[in-house]
Amino acid sequence: MQTTEKMKIEVRSLEELDSSAAEIINAIGSRRVVAFYAPMGAGKTTLISALAKQLGSTSITNSPTFAIVNDYELPNGDSIYHFDLYRLKSTSELIDVGCDDYFSSGCYCFVEWPELAEPLMPNEVCNITIKVAADGTREIEVD
Repeated sequence: MQTTEKMKIEVRSLEELDSSAAEIINAIGSRRVVAFYAPMGAGKTTLISALAKQLGSTSITNSPTFAIVNDYELPNGDSIYHFDLYRLKSTSELIDVGCDDYFSSGCYCFVEWPELAEPLMPNEVCNITIKVAADGTREIEVD
């Protein structure tokens, strides 16, 4: 079931991230492509790590900045595909990576810096925006 209203979660510390990840997974619902919008250093990779853990992955998650995509295995044999598109310059580079196959795989696709991928993403995308307050608190909006 997909949510039609935006969900906002305030995260004051890393200790709160695991319980927040459970709420976010619930809000994602049946959608499998998740776009993460946030400035550099806001915690996109840290949040993706918490989401992967919540989904049952025991893989070590880190930013695939140079690999473009990392694959984390889930206990049921499915994968989580973690994209970092920061250094890509064109949509054609993303097509060369095979994004269509990933996005249509039925597996979770977590996409950092998703702007280039927007025209290639399915209609049922979950958008997550992270805003950082002056005190370091994160506001996570799930749409």
